[in-house]
Amino acid sequence: MKKVIQLQLTAAEKQLLKEQKISIKSLTDYAPDEIASIIKADTKRTREINALMEFQSIPSLGIGFALELIDQGYYSLQQLQGKTAVELFDAFEKHCGTWADPCVEDSYRLLVHYIKHKDESKRWWDFTAERKAYRKQYGFPADRPVKPWYELNKYVKD
Repeated sequence: MKKVIQLQLTAAEKQLLKEQKISIKSLTDYAPDEIASIIKADTKRTREINALMEFQSIPSLGIGFALELIDQGYYSLQQLQGKTAVELFDAFEKHCGTWADPCVEDSYRLLVHYIKHKDESKRWWDFTAERKAYRKQYGFPADRPVKPWYELNKYVKD
């Protein structure tokens, strides 16, 4: 079963796809330079679209997680190779300035596992016990943000 990839295309990008009779879901079949040509995207936008597709190709990781990785300056799984889940999660919390829901750390653990093993059978929740055991033994960094993620204005609805 192929996963649905969300891309957050602009109205203009969607119109260009429509004119060329190319579906959004079929963009995953195109190379980056082809996507750039099809939607008349600059290098930065093409990198974002490719990153969204690559990150969301990992089972149980969605667009929100992919957007957060891009927000931190990551555009490929190759950039993340060699990093640990703890290192990535702790950096994520510092980047946001808030502590995150524990399932986010589980998602980082899945990400690192996937990069190392290309194992599509795992989901983020398969790493909950591993996270709990690790945090019980090592805790969190002393400089961990104290404000919770749900108080971040980004997530507050009007």
